[in-house]
Amino acid sequence: MAELTVAEKLKNMFELQLVDSQIDEIQILKGELPIEVSDLEDDIAGLETRISRLENTVKDLEDEVSKHQANITEANALIDRYEKQMDNVKNNREYDALSKEIEMQRLEIQLSNKKIKGTKEEVFKKEETLKATQDRLASKQADLKTKKVELEQIIEKTDKDEKKLRALSDKAREKVEDRLMRAYDKIRTSYRNGLAVVTVERDACGGCFNQIPPQMQLEIAQRKKIIACEHCGRILVDDSLVDEVRDKVDGVSSVTE
Repeated sequence: MAELTVAEKLKNMFELQLVDSQIDEIQILKGELPIEVSDLEDDIAGLETRISRLENTVKDLEDEVSKHQANITEANALIDRYEKQMDNVKNNREYDALSKEIEMQRLEIQLSNKKIKGTKEEVFKKEETLKATQDRLASKQADLKTKKVELEQIIEKTDKDEKKLRALSDKAREKVEDRLMRAYDKIRTSYRNGLAVVTVERDACGGCFNQIPPQMQLEIAQRKKIIACEHCGRILVDDSLVDEVRDKVDGVSSVTE
C-alpha cells in the first residue's frame, strides 16, 4: 500500500475525530443517569437495611414493654395473695414479713411502670425515624423508577446510532497509523471534551482558543506537515476539511442533531 500523504493522514484523523465526537455527544445525552441510577440503587439497599433494623428494634422494645406489663400483672397477683394472707397472720413477725413483700412488689410495679414509660418513648422515637426512613425510601424508589425510564428511553433511542458510530470509528481508526493513533488517544483522554483534532476558527485553536500565528495558519492550510497547537497540543487542521469530511459522518446519529 502506498504511503499516505500528510493531507490524507490529517483527513483520516479529522474524520475519526468527528465520529468520536458524535459518540461523545451520545454519552453526554445520557449524562449522569447511569451513575445516578447506580447511586439510587445503593441508597435504596441501604435504606431497606436500615428499615429492617429499625423494625427489629421496635419489635424488641415492644417485647420489652410486654415483659414489664407481665411483671406488673404478676406483682399485683402477689400483692392480692399477700393481702389475703395478712388476714390470717398469727403474729407481728408474719405481718411485717408480708408487709415487706407487698412493699417490694409495689416498688417492682413502680419500676416496671417507669421502664414501660421510657421504653414507649423510645418506641415512639424509633417509629418516627422508621416512618421518615420509609418515606425517604418511597421517594428514592420513585426517583429510581423515573431515572430508569429516562435511561431506557435514551438507550433505546441512541443504541442503534451508537453502534453505527462505533463501527465507523473502528473503520476510521484502521486508516490512521499507530504512531498517530497513540498520540490521538493520548490527547483525547487529556481533555474532558475529547477533542484531539481541531480546526482553526477565527485565527484561534478550536480546542483552547489561543491565537494561532498567521504563518502557522498558512502552513496548516498547506497540509504538508502535522502541526500541533503550541498551547494545548491538539492537532490543528484548516476549516476547509470540515466540508470534505463531514458528509461521511453526518446523518448517522439523529439524536445528536
